[in-house]
Amino acid sequence: MTLTVKEENGFRFIESGTQGETLLLLHGLFGALSNFQGIINHFSANYNVVVPLLPIYEMPILQVSVMGLVDFTTRFVEHKGYDKVHLLGNSLGGHVALLYALAHPERIASVTLTGSSGLFESAFGTAFPKRGDYEYIKNKTAETFYDPSVASKELVDEVFDIVNDRNKAIRVVATAKSAVRHNLGDKLHKIKAPTLLIWGKQDSVTPPFVAEKFHELISGSQLFFLDECGHAPMMEVPAEFNAVLHKFLKKLTEPAAISS
Repeated sequence: MTLTVKEENGFRFIESGTQGETLLLLHGLFGALSNFQGIINHFSANYNVVVPLLPIYEMPILQVSVMGLVDFTTRFVEHKGYDKVHLLGNSLGGHVALLYALAHPERIASVTLTGSSGLFESAFGTAFPKRGDYEYIKNKTAETFYDPSVASKELVDEVFDIVNDRNKAIRVVATAKSAVRHNLGDKLHKIKAPTLLIWGKQDSVTPPFVAEKFHELISGSQLFFLDECGHAPMMEVPAEFNAVLHKFLKKLTEPAAISS
């Protein structure tokens, strides 16, 4: 399913427009709309699937931070008039999702995290020692995934262009450093919404112990590990990822069975 990027009130996003509950997807620091193609294809028949483009490269430099992205998400949800959302975030998007859920619990139907930051930040993103070296960037991008071939030339080119554009690189570094400062270890017990954790067993950016810590700190959360999978399960093993998410959402959205 191909969706066109819409523009409204300074927001750029895609939206399936399906009648039903809203599934809001938040991408990571180097993320793009294409990261979520598998989710969009699978869930658009039954959910209003929405992916806002986080303005990491457009925000005024003094506003560039994780909290700046939370403010953006808040304004976007209010602009669209969504009542409650099923919030899903990958990597930095998971961090933003958690901070949004903590600030607006009344707006949250559920939270799904995959390879989320918020507890443990890897060094990639806080500095680019060899940003002009294409092979270095190619290898660092490929390390994100279990199967290096997922790092297509288009994806590597995109990352290479970002880190070699001074304005974009400054914003990436500022956002990554802000994420390090916003550790959520002492706040996660406040998350009361149904929470699903889907993690790659071979995630080297946010390793499995991070998922286990999230699971321990978020009461009632469910944790699923996907094998032969790195930091972006929804891209690497979309069928397995969608099956786990589908079961979780179906249980929440189906009317409770009346016990006899």
